[in-house]
Amino acid sequence: MKNWLMAVLMLLIVGACGEGGGEQKEVDPKVAKLKLPSGFEAEHLYSPGENEQGSWVGMTFDDKGRLLTVDQYGAIYRLEVPAIGADSLTPKVEKLIVGENGDDKIGMGYAQALLYAFNSLYVMVNHRANDDFDKSTGIYRLQDTDGDDQFETINTLREFTGSPGEHGPHSMVVSPDGTSIYIVVGNHIDVPEMDHYRIPRVWEDDNLIPEIKDPRGHANSRGAPGGWVAKIDPEGKRWELISVGYRNPFDIAFNEVGDLFTYDSDMEWDFGMPWYRPTRINHVTSGSEYGWRTGNKKWSPDYTDNLPAVLNIGQGSPTNVFYGTNAKFPSEYRHALYAFDWSFGIMYKINLRPEGGSYTAIGEEFISGSPLPLTDGVIGPDGALYFMTGGRRLQSDLYRVHYTGDLSDDVDGGLTEADLPEAHRIRRSLEAYHSGPQAGAVDFAWPYLKHEDRFVQYAARIAVEQQPLAEWQSKALSETDPRTLTQAMIALARHGSATQRNAMLQALMGIDYGSLNEEDRMNLSRAIEVVIARHGNPSGAVRSQLISYLDTHFPAESNRLNRVLAKVLVALEAPSAVPELLGLLETAEDDPNFQKTLTASSDLIMRNPQYGLDIANMLANVPPAQQTYYATVLGGAKAGWDEESYEKYFNWTHNAFQYKGGRSYVGFIDRARKMALSTVPESKFAYYDELSGGKMLTGSGNDIVVSEVQPEGPGRRWTVAEAAPLVENLENRDLEKGKAMYGAALCSSCHAIGGEGGAVGPDLTQLGTRFAPKDILEATLDPSAVISDQYAATVFVMGDKSSVVGRLIREDDENYYVSQNPFAPDVIKEVPKEQVTSIKESEVSVMMPGLVNRLNEEELKDLMAYLVSGGNPNHEVYQ
Repeated sequence: MKNWLMAVLMLLIVGACGEGGGEQKEVDPKVAKLKLPSGFEAEHLYSPGENEQGSWVGMTFDDKGRLLTVDQYGAIYRLEVPAIGADSLTPKVEKLIVGENGDDKIGMGYAQALLYAFNSLYVMVNHRANDDFDKSTGIYRLQDTDGDDQFETINTLREFTGSPGEHGPHSMVVSPDGTSIYIVVGNHIDVPEMDHYRIPRVWEDDNLIPEIKDPRGHANSRGAPGGWVAKIDPEGKRWELISVGYRNPFDIAFNEVGDLFTYDSDMEWDFGMPWYRPTRINHVTSGSEYGWRTGNKKWSPDYTDNLPAVLNIGQGSPTNVFYGTNAKFPSEYRHALYAFDWSFGIMYKINLRPEGGSYTAIGEEFISGSPLPLTDGVIGPDGALYFMTGGRRLQSDLYRVHYTGDLSDDVDGGLTEADLPEAHRIRRSLEAYHSGPQAGAVDFAWPYLKHEDRFVQYAARIAVEQQPLAEWQSKALSETDPRTLTQAMIALARHGSATQRNAMLQALMGIDYGSLNEEDRMNLSRAIEVVIARHGNPSGAVRSQLISYLDTHFPAESNRLNRVLAKVLVALEAPSAVPELLGLLETAEDDPNFQKTLTASSDLIMRNPQYGLDIANMLANVPPAQQTYYATVLGGAKAGWDEESYEKYFNWTHNAFQYKGGRSYVGFIDRARKMALSTVPESKFAYYDELSGGKMLTGSGNDIVVSEVQPEGPGRRWTVAEAAPLVENLENRDLEKGKAMYGAALCSSCHAIGGEGGAVGPDLTQLGTRFAPKDILEATLDPSAVISDQYAATVFVMGDKSSVVGRLIREDDENYYVSQNPFAPDVIKEVPKEQVTSIKESEVSVMMPGLVNRLNEEELKDLMAYLVSGGNPNHEVYQ
């Protein structure tokens, strides 16, 4: 009877369907939720949490074919995994005894990654030493020196300073030549002293935008160069810095020809801001810089002094990266890079094609599921893919995926050195000069400063920078080729002194700006910015000359060029800067392909209810990024204001608070507003503060004041077991508080009671006349448990193997019309039928779980009473 009630109830409360359509054979639900390409089979091997072994995040195979794993907050385990096709799939699992103490105390663990190499187990610990585990954040080498098949010797290769945690040190891989190890580290760990730096150790912010650190405090104490990649020898005695400028990449992988790649994370709180950078695949070249800086100082991929991504993926939380070289998969899958997204449960397959000095990429989903918090993966000795889920103490599982088809005729050996284009080989030859001063380096590299390929051009500049300044500074200042001169001045700005500032600027102003194409104008403007950012504003005649030189070409035709020119002119206090920018502030439109990604944000809403809720809110009213950039630059303007200017600017900031960017959006706008307020006459401060939206904000300036009653909390992650006793006897409840909690939990966004609320989901006015309070509670806390097809989400699998997830609103002969955002139901995506290869019902509800987790016990009871009563003040729950 109860099951029937729940099924009908879910017809009323918005849900999403599992697969329907007839009899299906019984499948392990942990496997059934996976979306796999045709020909692949998945097996669920083990659940460590069910055996009190924690949540696994790192894995590696040893030289005996055994799988080593590590609990994020615990010990290391070793597994003997049954062969594919074995009668029992349950592995034999042992907890390793590490060190010489034979008690239960953890000898080694609390790691982000493991690597078995050089007859040793390398462990990347991420931890503050305490009584439970006395090892600090760093890299350790474990060895079995007495032959008892346990690791009793622990060598500390290096401890790291900074802030350990999920932005700390991460993975390790063996170099292609088998002689060294590459490590990747997040942006909360300091770059330690190295024996050599392939990117010269002269990094700075190099960004003239008025500084606003994250309003909520994230990474505010972290400076350049952000996350980094280094190369070490097996003993950890020689360290070489390879690449910098990342936010928080968890893993790295080499392809068939020895090129290195990583999957870097985004700052999701910046979503909607012009400096937001999506998660992305980066080519980790020698001496490369990828431009992470704290707050709004992050570099645009357009800046010539850092490198662009190979592929922008989209929102998510990157974890594992590996290459499929040793997989027993078809060539399309064997010669591919794989990247894991923890938040949305997507494993991407990325096929790389050499182009110029780097690669182009085609990405698609390989495996996905919900929930599927992917942590690590590796190709095993049997050619199968082993991967894990878990992290942050979540339920952890170990899977194996193998190909079931015939591979006897699949002999494609993949990419070879002979396949690399000329520009690729030039880049590598230039990188040979990144190891330090060498005779002939400047003469060899100099001609390539004007190479049309960006990766070649970059490698040439780093080769020059590795040579003594005296060998090339006069050559730089006397250069006449515009493109070469631009790169040479960036190099000189990075290594020269303020005494050379005017000479550098005059050399750059010797270039005929009007004769340049868009790319060269962008690079020249960036070079001017770097000179000023490093060495300060010029004065006198040079300042006037520079303002005149740039003023003629501002505003430009492109948004990206206007962003650079705007901040340079404001920094120079050009008289025209504020008036011109205010005009752009009112009219600028975003580029259609601005931050174009492989996976659209709208396609992620229903993959993970927790993170999808944030995305849905943001996409309902996304801020104008270009205008926001101008507003931030204007906020830092010290000159050029008048009453009319202030009126225009502060009216804009007031209106900007209507948008729904990432978590830090309101704070960023508030900080720009406050910078501008610091320049207004004292007598007008109160007026402009109110005009600009000051009274709309909380004391911190990070949030809009909400007029409705909000939960007092403290909340909790409510479970049915914890909450069920609270609703057994609902009486003497507060109607108005219940209605307020109904709004605070966002129920009213999709459902109506008594004629008030949204229409995305069914009307809930009569809910309590049909169902018991506990049934309503269970449906609210776990909306995906029982699902109805009336409000189901549908997964459309496309020909390019991507997916579109949303509610099918209608269809015609050519298209499906899909609503993906419950907070913007009228925004419809057209899905061409000819591109759809299959359709299935989603297993994740479009009603987000966790909406009531802000409520305390009394507030939850008031909400349940309101749902039971349908808003009727005469209902018994109010008696």
